[in-house]
Amino acid sequence: MAEAEFEQEEGGNSVGQRLREAREARGLSLEEVAAQTRIPIRHLRSIEDGKYEELPALTYTVGFGRNYANAVGLDGAEIGRELRDQLGGAQRGSTISTEYYAPPDPARVPSRPLAWIAGLLALVLIAGYLIWRSQLGSEEEAQPAPVEQQPVQQQQAQPAAQPQPQAAAGQPVTLTATGQVWLRVYEAGGATIVERTLQAGETYQVPATATRPMLRVGAPEALRVTVGQTAIPQLGPSGQPVGDVSLRSEDLAARAQGQAQPAPSRP
Repeated sequence: MAEAEFEQEEGGNSVGQRLREAREARGLSLEEVAAQTRIPIRHLRSIEDGKYEELPALTYTVGFGRNYANAVGLDGAEIGRELRDQLGGAQRGSTISTEYYAPPDPARVPSRPLAWIAGLLALVLIAGYLIWRSQLGSEEEAQPAPVEQQPVQQQQAQPAAQPQPQAAAGQPVTLTATGQVWLRVYEAGGATIVERTLQAGETYQVPATATRPMLRVGAPEALRVTVGQTAIPQLGPSGQPVGDVSLRSEDLAARAQGQAQPAPSRP
């Protein structure tokens, strides 16, 4: 080994050895020093081992050594000077090009204000595009609906149709007990068709052969009357017996519409 190379290795080991001993004395690992100084572990290890050919440019390496020394309690300025002296001779024979690690030319790097301006311009362009898209969507939503959809909307807005007396004629009339209830179904002339007490859930269908069936019920709130599939409102006030209620399907449909029923004929 040549004399210059021997001096280079001895000096490198001297600085690296001092840094390693100081780190170990503080109980720090290379990973902890790397996290504290933000220096890659491979560079810290190269400094400790004196492998200058694996280090970047002189300026960066001196800075690494100075920060490493400060992190382990040594004089960073002194370590930086020693490392600069050693690297000045050691890296003259290195085959690694330092151009890759050279600091960038300030003239080629955009200034910080220029970078901020470029970022703001990009944000303005993005915001403008989003506003344009939102306005375009609002105009599309504001367009009138097609003519063919208007009848559907009008049909949906109309209230549900009430059963017509003419349409209800001939449909079956069913009495359903929602609770225990007494009732009597009779012809308008006075003949009784049925008289019984229905239990909750029990039903009775008025015979289709009845001419003018009438109803008397003790608790109208406990009786549900339907014409076909259409429910008829409660026949009278709760707790009060109701009599002489026509059970003809068309009369019940008229009751649902609020129309007056014809007076039953008396015998």
